[in-house]
Amino acid sequence: MHENEPPTPSSTPLRLAAEFTGTFLLVLGVVGAAVFGSSFEGGDGGLDIGFLGVALALGLTVVGGAYAWGPVSGAHFNPAVTLGLAVARRFGWRLVGGYIVAQILGGIAASSLIVAVASGGPDSFLGTALAGGFASTGWGDLSPGGFSLGSAFLIEVVTTGVFVGVILGVTGSRGDRATGPLAIGLTLTLMALIAIPVSNGSFNPARSLATAIYGGPVAIGQVWMSVVAPTLGAVLAGAVALVVSRPPSRVADHSATGGADPSRAVPRPAGPVSESAA
Repeated sequence: MHENEPPTPSSTPLRLAAEFTGTFLLVLGVVGAAVFGSSFEGGDGGLDIGFLGVALALGLTVVGGAYAWGPVSGAHFNPAVTLGLAVARRFGWRLVGGYIVAQILGGIAASSLIVAVASGGPDSFLGTALAGGFASTGWGDLSPGGFSLGSAFLIEVVTTGVFVGVILGVTGSRGDRATGPLAIGLTLTLMALIAIPVSNGSFNPARSLATAIYGGPVAIGQVWMSVVAPTLGAVLAGAVALVVSRPPSRVADHSATGGADPSRAVPRPAGPVSESAA
């Protein structure tokens, strides 16, 4: 049993349903806040929540989703997180493909719902949102601050790596699982405050794919960055966690003998929440 498996084993369909629903909530929260709450020019009517509001929306959806569905699926809600946990040997590879498909479909369902709601908006509300990239992530025209590809790529790698590192820490054997979702959600909020001005804050390929399909040619052309960079950051975090979590004596034995890694089997800690993410 992997350390980040849910404490009470769930059936695969139930896990996939939880990942679909949790990713739906995440995308609905962050993209809905961006499209409906921060698109009022000059804050007309006091409705512009700004970067801080969008970042808080992202963090709050992760906190709620982790508490609600963490015991079922581990609450990844993010293909990069799923891959990072698998690299760290905290999640079984046999479920990685199913999780990623469920996450992508959940994100697309949420962005499609937002489009349907926006279609009933005043004047050209939907057209303006789509023409502006529909909260898509990227560089240049899609970067709120007009940052370059290099800057956007780097910020996505680093912030996603930090985020996954926190997830691995709080869901490990020494982490406090009762407050883990709060730590994860607050960390994601902080990372969003840093990354939104640069790349519009992805950290999550499912979130970026969900908006890119409606964001027009530029969003489609740039979505690769929001898939590759967060995935790279998460995989690097998982690899670092795998190395540092090995007991030194066992690592030495493994290196000397060239045999199977004896630290592969990690004891599962007790707690109500196991894998958590966004």
